[in-house]
Amino acid sequence: MLIRGAAHVHSEWSYDAKWPLARLAAAFSRRRYRVLLMTEHQNGFSEARWREYRAACRSASNDKILLVPGIEYNDPSNTIHILVWGDLGFWAEEVAVPGLLGYVAQDGGAAVFAHPSRRAAWRHFQDDWEKSLVGIELWNRKTDGWAPSPEAAQLLSRTGAMPFVGLDFHDFRQFFPLSCMLDVEPPVCEASVISCLRQKRFRSRFVWMPAERLQRGLCGRMLSLAERARRRARPLARVVRGWKQAPGDVPGPK
Repeated sequence: MLIRGAAHVHSEWSYDAKWPLARLAAAFSRRRYRVLLMTEHQNGFSEARWREYRAACRSASNDKILLVPGIEYNDPSNTIHILVWGDLGFWAEEVAVPGLLGYVAQDGGAAVFAHPSRRAAWRHFQDDWEKSLVGIELWNRKTDGWAPSPEAAQLLSRTGAMPFVGLDFHDFRQFFPLSCMLDVEPPVCEASVISCLRQKRFRSRFVWMPAERLQRGLCGRMLSLAERARRRARPLARVVRGWKQAPGDVPGPK
């Protein structure tokens, strides 16, 4: 059974996001996603809070959409980030990447190397990590914008790892037509989704196109040009927003 998933999603359980789980479930269901691969930041979590969060994801799930609980772990320097899913215990707030990857692989979880371009994390990637990962984020909407990461593409070609796409969703600005097409065995549940990830029975898509094709070719060049233009326009957009929302403004006369 082929179903559409959105990966790398944060809710109000993360310190830097505000959407409740129920609102996420409704919004992504309307956009025809069947699975949300949640990834809350490790900060402020404990084993008890992790179990509470798992229960909250079950409560927010329904027959239209499944929320799979997950954690985004970062190393002590906040450079390397690893996305983790599975019925695992909470690892720790201070993360040594090799130990985390070994724990996840041994206990039946799934792990993805997140946003290689952020803080040049790709430079710190160790090739022996690949055997414990199900994929590497080729395209992270929040970090990379409207085009795949060139650094992630180089890392994928060097390692032969599976390309993964993530929204890194914190608010409406990260809605984008990226999806993880999951070939799951019914029923659709956390266990079948984790099994699908671990067996690498997934493909990453931009709209209907394989995301890895957009590293090159005409479409890839067009997306890269669009992303460069977007980044150049951001300072001007901030100036305009600041002018429109100047502090101390009062309504004018009617």
